[in-house]
Amino acid sequence: MSNAMYNKMWHQTQEALNSLLDKESQLLEPQRNQVFIFQTLATYYIKYVQIFGNLENVYDQIVHPQKRRLIRKILDGVMGRILELKNEMVELELTEFHYFDDILQDLKLAPQQLDIPIPKYFLKEKMDVIKEREKILAQILAASGLDVTDTKSSVQGIPIEEAIKVIQMAERARQGRLRAVFMKQIFLQENRAKQARLLGEKVPDEEAAAVCIQKVWRGFHQNKKTEREREEEMVFLGMNPPPLFNKVSATIIQAEKVISLRNEVQSRHEEDYKEALITIKDSLKLVEGTDIKENLQDQIRHWFIECRNLTGTFPNYPKEEEGGSAVIFSNKTTEQVIDDIIASREEDEKTKKKKKTKKEKKPKNAKKDKEKKETKEKNKEEDEGWKMSPSVFLPTMEEGNNVYKDLWKNKDESWNFPQDYDPELIKEEKRKELESEIRVQVDELMRQELKNLKLAVNREKELPAKTGKKGGKKKNKGKKGKKRKKDKDLTADRTIESLYKELVEEGLLIQALKVNLSDYIGEYSYLGTTLRQVSIEPMPSLLDVRQLIALYGVLPLGSAAVHEKAPLVKSLLLAGPSGVGKKMLVHAICTETGANLFDLSAANIAGKYPGKNGLQMMLHMVFKVAHQLQPSVVWIGDTEKTFYKKVPSAERMMEPKRLKKQLPKILKLLKPDDRILIVGTTKRPFDAELQSFCRVYQKIILIPRPDYASRYVLWKEIIQRNGGVVTNALNISCLAKVTDGFTQGHIVQVVKGVLTDRRIRQQIHKPLTAIEFIESITSMSPVYQEEEESFKDWYSKTPMGRKRALALTGGTTEKEKDKGKKKEKKGRKEKKKK
Repeated sequence: MSNAMYNKMWHQTQEALNSLLDKESQLLEPQRNQVFIFQTLATYYIKYVQIFGNLENVYDQIVHPQKRRLIRKILDGVMGRILELKNEMVELELTEFHYFDDILQDLKLAPQQLDIPIPKYFLKEKMDVIKEREKILAQILAASGLDVTDTKSSVQGIPIEEAIKVIQMAERARQGRLRAVFMKQIFLQENRAKQARLLGEKVPDEEAAAVCIQKVWRGFHQNKKTEREREEEMVFLGMNPPPLFNKVSATIIQAEKVISLRNEVQSRHEEDYKEALITIKDSLKLVEGTDIKENLQDQIRHWFIECRNLTGTFPNYPKEEEGGSAVIFSNKTTEQVIDDIIASREEDEKTKKKKKTKKEKKPKNAKKDKEKKETKEKNKEEDEGWKMSPSVFLPTMEEGNNVYKDLWKNKDESWNFPQDYDPELIKEEKRKELESEIRVQVDELMRQELKNLKLAVNREKELPAKTGKKGGKKKNKGKKGKKRKKDKDLTADRTIESLYKELVEEGLLIQALKVNLSDYIGEYSYLGTTLRQVSIEPMPSLLDVRQLIALYGVLPLGSAAVHEKAPLVKSLLLAGPSGVGKKMLVHAICTETGANLFDLSAANIAGKYPGKNGLQMMLHMVFKVAHQLQPSVVWIGDTEKTFYKKVPSAERMMEPKRLKKQLPKILKLLKPDDRILIVGTTKRPFDAELQSFCRVYQKIILIPRPDYASRYVLWKEIIQRNGGVVTNALNISCLAKVTDGFTQGHIVQVVKGVLTDRRIRQQIHKPLTAIEFIESITSMSPVYQEEEESFKDWYSKTPMGRKRALALTGGTTEKEKDKGKKKEKKGRKEKKKK
């Protein structure tokens, strides 16, 4: 795609965003119909996801540096707005999983278009830092002997004599097998000749033999022809992919080359733009600096004289802390400034009069009035219904959209074919910066000039402010009282590099596996809405889980601007049976965002940093390094052990509950600026104390075993990724049906066990069949329905699960309890009065 195509895509996306922002501004009236509310939120969410995908693509490929800055601002705004809408839907439906089948059908969209794209700039902008960090980590692991990835070195060599003997034995065995086959053929041939002589069979006629051969050949040829025609028909109907469907075409290779070239141009233009920012500012300072200074001085002098003529006295000059003369002349003429001064004086006089009248009239029964107001406000809120909560990201998107309309929408760029920076825009931007810098110098000069004017014209001598010193002392006293105890830096004398090295050597900072979020394969849930309409709660699909990980884990960690303002998610719990990919998702978050991975699992920290002081030191080091090298993920594997109801006798020596009291304190200390996510994984959540468990983990994601559709996709993809070829002989539908209850881990294990190097080579003559995989999987135990139900029951006891159950039943029990409590309170008050 050319620059013009990406520009066109940007303009179309901006138009879609503009119409969506207009719709959002119109939704001001409170709503009561919950179905209508959810549909509006869902439609906004779906449209924002589409805009997000287009903007991400444009930002990644467009080469104009000034356009990219504006697109980045809008992109972060759209990301944040998606997270806000997700939060609104969660609060409305009281569940983490939402289904948009009917809305997607109305909008004529496929479920694949609902995938959350992960911006490429998360890794692209800090690729050098990530590579350097990986290099240092690999060096530390190699030096300490903890590098387990290099398995080739573990293979031991054998002497040459032994190797020759092994080869000789193998070769003699091969020759013996060939000789046996040859002797067998001779024996069978002689046997046939003997039987023919005994029976007195005649030698068949040549014509009859030719007819027999023709029959066999024609049958074989026709079978092949019908098979080929059948395949062509299936391809034509769209039931089978075309023959070269999975092979990479030449156009895709060419497109990848163009993308790499575009990235080079992008980085070159970025460097030129940064240089231009410095050079253009210096040239402006030389050419226009003196003129700007003179204009500012003339403007301020004119203000002095006009104020003197109108009010009789010279004005007070604003202080530096207030902003200096910029506060007065912010997009205003001197006449407008003078009108403001007169108006402010009149307002001051009016307020003084009002204060006097208020002091005379003292309020009676203030408490009763407050109570009445509170009850009225509560009643109003109940009557009004649902309202969209105020957005933090809408103003930034609107601001970016307005800049686009003013600058780029109708701009003629015929002169800028290579899409390099626009010098005129830089001049406008730097002129304002230069003016603000010069204004500071001018303010100092004009303050002195104003003092001289007051002395010369009015003969006013400024007395030293005695009250200012007293006030200053009081302020200091107040500050002393408000001082808080700062947390002591236990490692103030140590560098981050030394702490990083120690954590790696102790096995607390580990290397994340290179796994993308797209590698978490599954299928969509197509019947979610219809099941909920019949009041049946559907089990979430694997792609629903993947979407939540992208929303709660990847997007906030990847973008600092989004993390600061979006609904804050500090901790995440992934609960599900073993083999559903919980650890894989943790590694995927780190891979997609370039985050560090800290392992604070109970088994990993056992025996490390013993005692209370040791634990404090360990946590201090982990979170200090995590903060300095953010984004970071703190993973607690088998996290139910940290919150055990009762510690098993076999695990008491491990002290698995060491972190139980510390985790809530750590979560309180985490601020929106800290891009640190605590992720827990558990396969037995019912062994933990529910209250403390739910207090630590803000979001709980239940990962189910794969359903039929997901298993079908999993079998097909995993077989192909491990070198297998899917043919008609391999019935994947049968495999998916038979393996109900088996997880992704089971499927991967079976496929790797069957597809050995030898079996992959044999596929040409002997294609894969379902029975080979079924034989291997019979020795494994699946996740039974009872285990899945126990996970569901546990989730229904969590805060979100309880709220959801109450909402489905109508929430009558809580309302009745509240009414009963209110009646009891009224009765007590009446007794006290009597």
